Amino acid sequence: MGLIGGMGAAMASPDSKRMGFYVVENFFLKNGTQVPRIHEYLAKGAIPNIQKIHTGPIIALEALVAAHMPQVSLILGFASLEELWNVHGKMIANEEWQAQYRAWEEGPEPAYESRANVLLQATDYSPEIEISKEPRKTPRVFELRVYHSPTGRQLAALHERFAGSEIKIFHRSGVHPLFYSSTVFGAAIPNLTYLIPFDSLAEREKAWATFGGDPEWTKVRAESIAKHGQVSSIIQMSLYKATPYSPVQ
Repeated sequence: MGLIGGMGAAMASPDSKRMGFYVVENFFLKNGTQVPRIHEYLAKGAIPNIQKIHTGPIIALEALVAAHMPQVSLILGFASLEELWNVHGKMIANEEWQAQYRAWEEGPEPAYESRANVLLQATDYSPEIEISKEPRKTPRVFELRVYHSPTGRQLAALHERFAGSEIKIFHRSGVHPLFYSSTVFGAAIPNLTYLIPFDSLAEREKAWATFGGDPEWTKVRAESIAKHGQVSSIIQMSLYKATPYSPVQ
């Protein structure tokens, strides 16, 4: 379902003003020419062309700590699957972008080692990403968390906990996710996936320490386990920094 390389398919969804879906395109690279090549391609080719036809949020990230390094990820938000597919079709028909894509792929080595695309569906309690018109002085650090649940029933209980007390505890602790979602197509299904920006790594450590020490969180977690069991059996965490050309920083 790639927007900036490759073909895919999507089903239509009713129009909505809210962001209903997020596409995460992960590019797994090796040190050498691949890293500067993809940054140049995204900054001068893919993202400017997407922005001509799409007003939704675009986040370009470079991995700081992830299972595969180096890695560059692109996250795009859409109101519906129909909007996603329309943007995809316009990109495929864009001759300027096609030429830029071919130029990116040319060279003595491949443009990337492999790719993995993930389709996320936003939860009904997910916030909207605010796109600032003023550039930030320093790009933020982003943490992507994926909570795998053993069953769909336990995932529903996890969403219920998040939508209730957990988000309130997050906010007073300094944790303000950009979105909450579940994976439609991708790995570790069923899961809850969310993305959190922090001003720095130090602010991240402070926020999570505050959250972990909150007495209400201890109570909420204990009540959840007593009622539903362990609703998240595996937690995956990756850290990124926003690229200088990322529209959302």
